[in-house]
Amino acid sequence: MADRAPIETKNLDIYGNAPLPWSRPRDLFLGTIFLGTAFLGTTRPDCRPHSAGIGALWLDGDIYFTSGPGTRKSRNLAANPACTISARLTTIDIVLEGEAVRVTDVPTLERVAARCREAGWPVQVEGDAFTAPYSAPSAGPPPWHLYRFTFHTAIGNATAEPHGATRWRFEV
Repeated sequence: MADRAPIETKNLDIYGNAPLPWSRPRDLFLGTIFLGTAFLGTTRPDCRPHSAGIGALWLDGDIYFTSGPGTRKSRNLAANPACTISARLTTIDIVLEGEAVRVTDVPTLERVAARCREAGWPVQVEGDAFTAPYSAPSAGPPPWHLYRFTFHTAIGNATAEPHGATRWRFEV
């Protein structure tokens, strides 16, 4: 997704600012391994919303995150993969809309694990999941499932000059 241009750009700004270029958040994603403050929004089976802080990693245009199989977010995604990820980047707040699916193929697990180790999390692939000496307290005990989040819509609100708000849609 990182190298593809949006198929639609809509200016959401009400103060006369120009639409923001997709390159602004894309370049911030490309310049980091783990996103800073990020939240996953899912829906419970009874349609009530659920939000949880996550450690999110940008790799090849998709976002990856882990979750214990017994956690609320994993159970929600098993029932409905549609979700959002919201993040505060250096100069723009962004909400991404898409789907998260569990990753079980070993080559992808190994590639993402290597990237996590570059960032300082000593994760290992065991079977079709991750293990490590530690994770976020809310992740539950190991093993942790890996999810790939692929987005179709992004909404950005600039927090620094040049200001503006923009929605981008992408081919899926």
